[in-house]
Order: sequence, then structure tokens, then C-alpha cells
Amino acid sequence: MATLSRLARIPVEEVKTFGGSRGRELRKAGIVSVADLLMHVPRTYIDRSRSTPIAEAPLDTEVTVIGRVHSLDSRRVRKNLVIVEATITDGVSRLKAIWFNQTYRERQLATDSEVALSGKIERFRGRLQMKSPAVDVLSSPSEALNTGRIVPIHPSVGSVTPGYMRRGIHNALRRSRPIPDPVPEPILRRAEVMDRDRAFSLIHFPDDLSEVRDARRRLVFDEFFRLELALAMHKKRQELAATGITHRPDGSLTRRFLAGLPYRLTPAQERVLDEIRRDLERPQPMHRLLQGEVGSGKTVVAVAALLAGIEGGYQGAVMAPTEVLAEQHYLGITRLFVEAGMAAEPVGEGASLGMESLFAGERKPGVSVALLTGTRAVLSNHPGAGRREVIEAIRTGDAQLVVGTHALIQEGVEFHRLGVAVVDEQHRFGVGQRVDLKAKGSGVDPDLLIMTATPIPRTLSMTLYGDLDVSVIDELPPGRTPIETIALPWSRQDEAWDLIRREVSKGRQAFVVCPLVDDSPKVEVSSATAEYERLQEILDGVRVGLIHGQLPPADKEAVMAAFRDGEIDVLVSTTVIEVGIDVPNSTVMVIEDADRFGLSQLHQLRGRVGRGRHPGTCILIADPTTEEGEQRLAAMVRTNDGFDLATVDLQIRGQGTVFGKRQSGMTDLKIADILTDFDVLEIARNEAFALVGADPELERYPDLREEVEVMMGDAVAWLVTEARA
Repeated sequence: MATLSRLARIPVEEVKTFGGSRGRELRKAGIVSVADLLMHVPRTYIDRSRSTPIAEAPLDTEVTVIGRVHSLDSRRVRKNLVIVEATITDGVSRLKAIWFNQTYRERQLATDSEVALSGKIERFRGRLQMKSPAVDVLSSPSEALNTGRIVPIHPSVGSVTPGYMRRGIHNALRRSRPIPDPVPEPILRRAEVMDRDRAFSLIHFPDDLSEVRDARRRLVFDEFFRLELALAMHKKRQELAATGITHRPDGSLTRRFLAGLPYRLTPAQERVLDEIRRDLERPQPMHRLLQGEVGSGKTVVAVAALLAGIEGGYQGAVMAPTEVLAEQHYLGITRLFVEAGMAAEPVGEGASLGMESLFAGERKPGVSVALLTGTRAVLSNHPGAGRREVIEAIRTGDAQLVVGTHALIQEGVEFHRLGVAVVDEQHRFGVGQRVDLKAKGSGVDPDLLIMTATPIPRTLSMTLYGDLDVSVIDELPPGRTPIETIALPWSRQDEAWDLIRREVSKGRQAFVVCPLVDDSPKVEVSSATAEYERLQEILDGVRVGLIHGQLPPADKEAVMAAFRDGEIDVLVSTTVIEVGIDVPNSTVMVIEDADRFGLSQLHQLRGRVGRGRHPGTCILIADPTTEEGEQRLAAMVRTNDGFDLATVDLQIRGQGTVFGKRQSGMTDLKIADILTDFDVLEIARNEAFALVGADPELERYPDLREEVEVMMGDAVAWLVTEARA
């Protein structure tokens, strides 16, 4: 019998219909095997037994009619207007279809081909016509089509039409069936899904449209089940193979830190900290994703976790994707120690980066904090230490808490005893970098906390981060007022500059963010350098600064230090300030050409203001040229909820875009949709983790294990390499 794993090894060219150029077209589109072909499901269906004859179709009502192309023509009426006309006949009556500036219709249609047209019929000069109808080519002149049945419309692939796809898939199914089912029968009953062989048959060639929904549900379940099995096996292996550390998360150092803060943790912070404490107490390493809105207090929770490791004689590490964010974390953490009474306020030259001793005059021992990036090395308890001394302090353990970029995982940087690691904005790192940081644990696997201010819908976190436990800080500290967001066309930009003048006159500050560093002749969007020069004239008397990623690191830090110290009123920037920048005095964020940014970026940038005692305002200046751009701006104005925005973003972009850029390496979903099929995802996840919990290597289900390895390909190569290790 042809299992799905075996079908995944049979080239698509072996299917009659798909030899030669058609097979090459399919292969270019990623359909390389018979299994891929069977996963290429119809996008819609035409019920020929219920199609409306042209003569009986009501006017001005959405209908679908089926007929053959009797004639096809196109003509240029004037410059910028080409009309394509096709006459369609059902053997009794005729209908004229008209398309404007859709010249590709000439390539799509051919005389005597059979088509389904969907749209509204109107009468014009005594004749029936359809303007710009949707078209499905049912068959070419050389193809035979069964009558009186439901016709599947498979998506075309390059030049391979739906008719050829239908014929080829029919041939593949005829040669492949019956397709055995490797999923245990009890799981199928609990999931309430049909047999796999029947599902493949009915989704491609249903006898009744009511069968399609149940058939699709089974194949969606299979996609999610394979994905979650892979994640569950990976997580189980981590737990079984790892050598973890049992920490004391409520030690005196952690209690002293939390008690010394000038505010109480929010209930959400307390809940998440309890979840982390339970992880730290276990002998297995923690693998937890911490989500939280900008300003929700993730850093305080992370520091409490780091102190639990430090108290036990281990080191803590925080790895950030950029130097600006790493420096901001260093400053933020040292500031928390000052607030908690565990450090003296740094003074003197270089204080902005903690160059003075943080614990001068402190009777109780503090925590030594180091900063290590590609260009900067700082040690809090050793002013003036050079790079070599900082690296040596990390190696000996004198640096107890180390903040840095990917420099932390470079060759030559060794930790004495790394016990707890925090990775910030993990979506900017590859998985390999996360593994490299864990490898610094010197014989033990450090507890890992992945922290992100980029809200991830629960549906997405269950697929992208399914091997991680997830914690969410879902409330902001008291006193934080929602940021007002306003969308303005460029013709009303003066309103933004007037607001900035008013806020600066009150002693407050503002950001102006542009998409580019320099002007581009190819893209007409604002550049930071040009806008910096323009705003110096517009905002006469206001101190304007400029920062972008191409500045030397020392210059970037000097600009940020001046802005933090109030020496710059308005900072013109690129997205280098997207995350981690904390200047409580800034109250206005202006984002130019805002339709060019993704929703996640817009939300992160908005979170840079309103972080102090005064409310913030975000102004989005744009003249959107696409529907997607308009949708993003409307969503930003409508809500401040990052998780709501993340779901909207997923709906706008589609899961293909998101999955194509993810770091987890999991294969794309071909049938399932993580938003609309969330109920099936939950069932598949629960069943997968329960099955792996009872049988970690799926030894009792070798066909199922083989299917996961073969169908998911290189994305789960670690299933094989881990098993051999």
C-alpha cells in the first residue's frame, strides 16, 4: 500500500499528465512528489448539476454560468485602455464577457475551452453581458470533462491549468489508493475526523459539497498533528537529555531586589514570575517564552529570574540583537538595581553607561554587571576596564550578570558558570544562536527565558514556539495611559510639527521616524538624513538630532545619551529605535510614510512614547497606495492592544508570509490556516503531546514517526541527528 511517506518519495513526473514541461512547472512551484500533488487541494468547486443556463439566469444577481468560449478578441480603445471580449455559449444561448485592461485573459482563455463565469449579468443593447467576471477554466479544447457532477477547481501552477491539474490528480489518486492511516484509531475518534483515504478522495472529487468540509478537517488535522509531534519530540528530548540546575528562586538576593523596588509588581507580573519560579526549581532546564506589551515590565521579571541563578553561584546573561538594545538593557538593569537600593547612582563622566562603580559605598554586596558588544565593553564594579579585562571577568565569574549582543557567543568568550540566559526579541536571532548561547553552560544546560515585546497570537505561538512554555504579561502597570494614535495625510503634516512645538515648549521630547537613511531615487519615501535637515528649518529653535544604524557605534551612543539627558528635543531616526529605547520624557512619535511599515514595527515604535508621567501621542503620516497599507493604519488608530494587532497583521499578510520568515524552520502549512482552524490546532497539539509523553520516540508507531520525518523534510532533520547522538 502507498503510505503518504512513500508517496512523498515518488517524483511528480511519474504521474501520467505531468511529464516533460508540466512536471518542471510543478517542481518549480514546490510540487515535487505525489504527496505534494495530493496536498494541492481545490480552491473552489463548480456544481455542474446546479449551474444556471444562460437564458434562465436572473439579471443583476451574482450567478455562475458554464459554457464554451465561442470567440475571443481584444482591442485598444484608447491609450491605457484595452478591452478583452469573449462570447460564451452553453449550446442554447450566448453571453458576452468583457474585461478592462486584463490582457492576460487572452492567454488564460482559448476558443472552445470550457469555462465557468461568476458575476452579474446585465442586458446591453438587447444582448446579455458580464463585466469583469471571475473565470475558472474547467477544460481546454483537448480535455474531456464529466457532466452532471461537482467539478473541483484546483489552483493553476504556472502554465498548468486547473483542467490539467484535475486530470493529473485524478490519475495520482487512482494509482495511490487506498492510502493507509498511521494515526491511532482512538485519536481519530477523539478528534472526530474521518479516515485519511476517504478524506483525500472526497476533498478532490466530492459527490456532494457537504463532504468537503469534513474531508478538509481531516487533512488540516494531519498537518497540525505532524507539526506538533515534531515539536513535542524535540521538547521531550531536551528534557530527557539535558543536565539542568535546581535553583532557589526565592533566595535573599531576589527578595531584596523585589522588596527594594519603589513599586509593587502587577498581578500579571506576579503570575508570570510564579511560573518561572516553578521552572527554576525543577532539575530540567527552563525553556519559556515571555510575551508582554511594551512597558509591561518584562525586564523586572527577567532580572528576578537572573538573580535566582546568581544567588546559587551561577552567572546570568542577557543577549539582545542590536548594540543599541543591549546598551539600553544594561542601563535599564543597572537602573533597576539603583531603584531597589542595591546600587549607588552612577556619577561622573561615562555614567550613562555605568562607567562609575554602581555599588560605591554599598554595605551589602551587590551584583557586578558587564556589557559586551562588538564595540563596547564595560564592567560596573571596575571603572575603566578594557575589553580584555571584561572578557576575563566573564571567564572567572567576577562578572555575575552579562549583557551583550551576539558577541556573547563568539569564540573567545567563555562563561565561568552560566545558569540563566535571557534572549530578547528572539525572532531576530536564528535558532542556532540560541543554541550557541546555551552551549556556554560549561557542562550544564542553563535555564532559558526568551523575551519578546512583539505580541504573537496564541495560534502562532503554538506553531512557531510549540516546544516552549509560554507566559504572557497581559496588563500594564497602573498609571500608564493609552497612547492616542492619529493618521494624517501628508497634506496635513503641519499638525504634527505644531504638536511637537507645543510639547517641546513644555519641556518634553519627540521622535520622528523615517523608513530610509538616505534619499533613494527608486523609492519615494522620507529619508532620515533629508528629514533631519528639513526639520531643522521647520522646527526653528528646536534642538534636532539624528540617529540611524549606519552611524559608528560611539556616535549612536553619544546621540542617544544626549537625547536621554534632554540635550536633544527631537530625534530623527530610522527603525534603529524600534525596540528597547526608554526615554520617559518623550511624548510624541511621528512616523513618516507609515504605510511602508509592518504593524509589528508600528506598534513597537508607538511604544517608545508615553512611558513617563505624561500621555503620549503617535502620529502616522502617510498617503497609502495599497489596501493593506490602509488596513494597517486603520488598525493602529483603532486599538493599542498588541495581541489584537498581531492577529490583524496575520490576517492581512497571511500565514505564508509569516511562516516564510520564521526562525523555527518548520515547513509551511499547505491546507491548514492557523487562524480559522485554531480549534483543530488545539486538538492536534493536545493529542501529539500526550502521545509523545507516553512514547517519546514513537517506537510503537514507526509509520507515524516516518511520516513526520519524511513529510517535514529538512525542517526536522534534528529528529534523526538527535536520535543518533
